[in-house]
Amino acid sequence: MSDFIDLAVVGAGPCGIAVGAAAATAGLRATLFDRGCITNSLVDYPYYMTFFSTAEKLEVGGVPFTIADSKPTRREALGYYRRVVQEYDMDVRQYEEVTSVEGQRGDFLLQTRTRWGVEGTLRAKAVVVATGGFHEPNYLDVPGEDLPKVKHYYQEPYPFYDQDVLVVGAGNSSVESALETYRAGARVSMVHISDEIDRGVKPWVVPDIQNRLKNGEIQVFWRHRIQEIHPSSVVLWNMDSEETLEIPNDWVLAMTGWRPDRRFISGLGIDIDDETGIPFHDPDTMETNVPGIYIAGVLAAGYNANKIFIENGKFHGPKIVEAMSAS
Repeated sequence: MSDFIDLAVVGAGPCGIAVGAAAATAGLRATLFDRGCITNSLVDYPYYMTFFSTAEKLEVGGVPFTIADSKPTRREALGYYRRVVQEYDMDVRQYEEVTSVEGQRGDFLLQTRTRWGVEGTLRAKAVVVATGGFHEPNYLDVPGEDLPKVKHYYQEPYPFYDQDVLVVGAGNSSVESALETYRAGARVSMVHISDEIDRGVKPWVVPDIQNRLKNGEIQVFWRHRIQEIHPSSVVLWNMDSEETLEIPNDWVLAMTGWRPDRRFISGLGIDIDDETGIPFHDPDTMETNVPGIYIAGVLAAGYNANKIFIENGKFHGPKIVEAMSAS
């Protein structure tokens, strides 16, 4: 016989943990599942990253996030969210993927599988999908993208010393990785389809990158796309003149963003807007078009991952729990 709980949460990131905290506060029995570890997406962040948000805005479940500085580091955030899990004594099944969800509101059957291949089942009255927006990268879809030198994530600059590095994009991840690898001794270039740094780049970083570009310390190819990637070079395409240029290259840091797991969401019967990528849901309750199944966190932003962060996605948990209590 399977366990029967009030709420199954698919995803144990900060917003999934916020759902778990809200459920515990309301006296509901909840279980969180994640195919990785707790806050797996934060683990993949750059090692020395500092959050844009203050610690107070990243707090969930009323657990104080107390640090010396106003903005927490990746390491501090990782420690904090694990403390929240401990504070609420949450049942978190790490490295256990939810493979299917069947049933209806009041009685859903979840099939799960651990990373060792052990299968399990669990029954829940309701399900929350909080899988985030980092299922897979937005690929360049160009020849050579499968070469080992192409990285869709960035963690630290030291492997790129004395190497020709091309950074794709001009958002926060692109700018910060370009600056760090430049200061670690790499020969850095940037390529971007626009003709300026993205408006969402952290304001204290903008003067730094602008000065590096102005001084020619980091070369930039505005209004260019990558056409082909070769083992020791990259071919760029000028979007205005339609001419190509081949430059020497050892590494490509494709900071092109990530996308949610649409296949899993669609498999649950949840409708997704083709244009925005937003799953159908009531913003007041976060319930989808499938009664009893809710979404939480950045998943609700669709393709626009800059619309929902931890600081506003954390409020989805209380909304969901309140809606469950009212139904």
